[in-house]
Amino acid sequence: MSKTPFLSRRSFVASTAAALSAPSILRAQETIHNISSFRRQDWRDHFETLGVATVVADTSSRALHFWNADDTDYRVFPTSVPRTDELTKRGYTQVVRKKIGPSWTPTPSQIERDPELKPIAAGPDNPLGTHAMYLDWPAYIIHGTHDTRKIGRRSSDGCIGLYNPSIEELFALCPVGTQVRLI
Repeated sequence: MSKTPFLSRRSFVASTAAALSAPSILRAQETIHNISSFRRQDWRDHFETLGVATVVADTSSRALHFWNADDTDYRVFPTSVPRTDELTKRGYTQVVRKKIGPSWTPTPSQIERDPELKPIAAGPDNPLGTHAMYLDWPAYIIHGTHDTRKIGRRSSDGCIGLYNPSIEELFALCPVGTQVRLI
């Protein structure tokens, strides 16, 4: 038996496999969506006016959208979001307090899961990062993080986390009274 039929058969099998898989590869390229890709939001879909400033935190695309009071400044920031839907509070709220160098105190539910947790002062070990904007929902905060691996992931106990440079930027843009919606 000559090598030619063997090579031809091998070539045939390889080319057939490639041809059969090509449509599925092309379909996969068309349908695979990055779960953390940003979807542009329009503030009018969420609020009647911009107020002093507006924030929409989109937990499905893991992005925080900011608009200033006169709609001349729109920014999008990547975020971390709550680990589970049970930890995710959705709806309307507002920024009621801001703090540079926040300290962290575990919530009762966090202590129940891990009794070893203790409060942490401001600094590199603090899970709230360098800046925090407190919402009028108890224990829900938009804050920074020193652990940059968390951004773009479901990793929080309910808060919205940003890179420290991003929260510093957002902190400067958002006065107390900024309206917030978590979706």
